[in-house]
Amino acid sequence: MALHIGLISGTSADAVDAALVELDSDRIELVACHSETIPQTLSTTLRAVIDDARIDRSVFWQLDVQIGELFAAAAVNLLENAGVDASEVRAIGSHGQTVFHAPQAPYPTTVQIGDPNVIAERTGITTVADMRRRDLAAGGQGAPLAPAFHAAVFRSRECDRVVVNIGGIANLTLLPCDQGAEVIGFDTGPGNTLMDVWIERVRGARLDVDAAWARSGASHAKLLQALLGDAYFSLAPPKSTGRERFNLAWLDAVLAELGEEVAAQDVQRTLCELTAVSIAEAIAAHASAAREVLVCGGGVHNPLIMERLEEHLSPIEVASTERVGFDPDWVEAAAFAWLAARTLDGKSGTLPSVTGAKRPAILGGIYKGG
Repeated sequence: MALHIGLISGTSADAVDAALVELDSDRIELVACHSETIPQTLSTTLRAVIDDARIDRSVFWQLDVQIGELFAAAAVNLLENAGVDASEVRAIGSHGQTVFHAPQAPYPTTVQIGDPNVIAERTGITTVADMRRRDLAAGGQGAPLAPAFHAAVFRSRECDRVVVNIGGIANLTLLPCDQGAEVIGFDTGPGNTLMDVWIERVRGARLDVDAAWARSGASHAKLLQALLGDAYFSLAPPKSTGRERFNLAWLDAVLAELGEEVAAQDVQRTLCELTAVSIAEAIAAHASAAREVLVCGGGVHNPLIMERLEEHLSPIEVASTERVGFDPDWVEAAAFAWLAARTLDGKSGTLPSVTGAKRPAILGGIYKGG
């Protein structure tokens, strides 16, 4: 058994999740976890960079170091809280903070900041980072990367399963019970990101706790259909997306084209429905034989999303990954701990059936600890 740390900050850019994981060839155990809050001013700057890449380059590269310091602090605080010495940890797998993702560009590009040199120096632990670009170089989307981990942890021999991660962007992984069948996975579209930015604009809140505000509104049928009319939803996988596409400017354009006033709380309720419907339609189109849907990520705490998924997917059973023994809040961070171990072992961390790459790839660069 060996200890590894996974670090990730998602599309919402509100915290760095850190998971301490114990791994061997056939077992993955979550040992400890920690969430390092991203200060409001830094979070605001990050989201401005994500939503509008026009920023002074000196500010951008200093931000890279700032985020590296924050990721390092998350790892240090995780170990301190767990009473584990850094010398006991084999490696850190750092996803970083995605600020740009354009796999369909003439020169496919994805950018994650959070300088791994800083992380390795501050922690003394070998750090594996920049995990997406090798898959892009191999012709893939560079995302999602978690499905390989989902296959290692959640695959069943009893029935077809789907794992749905609802972060800022939602993605799914189809895990056939036939062990010879290919795993597929892709981003389904918005998860929490549109709901978060809308309530922040209108009410100054970072999120809609327990979907209380969304419940005060009603789903607007015409707005929902207009949102679902985006070409992304009908694209065949492999595919991935981000806030570059699904952002306030996109939402504003759809609202403007709709040509009628929609109450702010109705927009919130409709955005919640958009997340649930786009996930459910993706499962119906690509995983209709599934009998279980396991949900992880921040969206698992939105009771309205979970209720709507249950209704749209019935009679498929919908539950959190807690049902199979894995805390839903830490699945993605644990995935990057696992990916770091794969890289150090010289093993691929991608599934071409998911990303569309020509071949499996060993992911990331290795920054040796001291």
